[in-house]
Amino acid sequence: MENKKVAFYTLGCKLNYSETSSIGRLFKDAGYDTTAFNSRADVYVINTCSVTDNADKKCRKVVKEALKHSPNAYITIVGCYAQLKPKEIAEIPGVDMVLGAAEKFNIIEHINDLTKQEKTIVYNGPIDETNQFVSAYSIGDRTRTFLKVQDGCDYSCTFCTIPLARGGSRSGKIEDIVRQAEEIAASGVKEIVLTGVNIGDFGIRDGKREDRFLDLVRALDEVEGIDRIRISSIEPNLLSNDIIEFVAQSRRFVPHFHMPLQSGSNKILNLMRRRYKRELYTERVAFIKSLMPNCCIGVDVIVGFPGETREDFIDTYNFLNDMDISYLHVFTYSERENTIAAQMEGAVPGAQRSDRSKMLHILSEKKRRAFYESQLGETGDVLFEADEKDGYMHGFSKNYVKVRTLYDPLLVNEVVPVKFMEVTDSCEVEVEEIPETLAH
Repeated sequence: MENKKVAFYTLGCKLNYSETSSIGRLFKDAGYDTTAFNSRADVYVINTCSVTDNADKKCRKVVKEALKHSPNAYITIVGCYAQLKPKEIAEIPGVDMVLGAAEKFNIIEHINDLTKQEKTIVYNGPIDETNQFVSAYSIGDRTRTFLKVQDGCDYSCTFCTIPLARGGSRSGKIEDIVRQAEEIAASGVKEIVLTGVNIGDFGIRDGKREDRFLDLVRALDEVEGIDRIRISSIEPNLLSNDIIEFVAQSRRFVPHFHMPLQSGSNKILNLMRRRYKRELYTERVAFIKSLMPNCCIGVDVIVGFPGETREDFIDTYNFLNDMDISYLHVFTYSERENTIAAQMEGAVPGAQRSDRSKMLHILSEKKRRAFYESQLGETGDVLFEADEKDGYMHGFSKNYVKVRTLYDPLLVNEVVPVKFMEVTDSCEVEVEEIPETLAH
């Protein structure tokens, strides 16, 4: 008898991807075969996000696509949107089950009978009951794995729904995470990306702090068989000088930090209830660059937050323009239910939000190109990926320079010494492979 088939679709962050992969392994253990989302399946699992805009619209579209491929399939929705708006999702035609934050890793128990019911089944408990850390990591991309080390958040930023969708901060045990890293290394993966909601807050278990993020970093640096470990995103107030100093001399942690800023205006940072001022951010960037001049630094920034005047935005623009950073992730503020910011006065008109976003996207390209050009003539190790487009393949250096070279299957999942030669019109770096005789 042929095994039942399951297909997955993930919206949102790297943490969601790691959790989807782990849910996939639960299905595999239960005897299901995984298939592509654009093919016929018995079950479709859609992992949703509440941070990106139009969560309802995106969810509806993906459900519709699934039913196009398999009209009688069992559709299950999980993730942050499922925790926040279960009733809204239950009204989407074709959805059979909605699982909240505490239930998504029990998915097999809930759907062992794939009989479609007249009404959508919803398992969605209060978020304060979601207090257990469930480990996860992605497997599938042979070159890179997202390893979940932390979940939830105890911060109360006025624009954010994540604490409502994922609960309070909690973490895995260091020894368990190290063991998972060793399993990943044994699979042939060359790079691990540490992920979580607020990974700098690592170490909380059962409501008590037992470890620090630095303790985890030190332990993972000893794992044999992994070439690189990358920190996905860390709050500037939690990226201590001790962590920066350790990464600077680490064997495996790469010179790449992604630090959310959100605004370069102290007035707006205060309205957002961020836990730092822009002066601290400046200090962090300066200290990183003093130890690792070639370090890549990425920045999250939100435009159009309530109360952000033209002057506040220009303050942010100039702050970012003057700083030695490498790229921006720009988010246009959009109101979220049950957040303080949604009730604030001084809403910025949509057209102004859009204009400010465009300005920062242009600035990001300028920063990225300048960073890439600063690397020309330098040498570095690049981990090449399996993708092939128009005869080229891509990879990333330790400090997150995206490179391209003519496709060669022998380079896939290999760390190769190269020389950075030229920045292309599409803002990628052409490289020249360094012969083995010269590489060392």
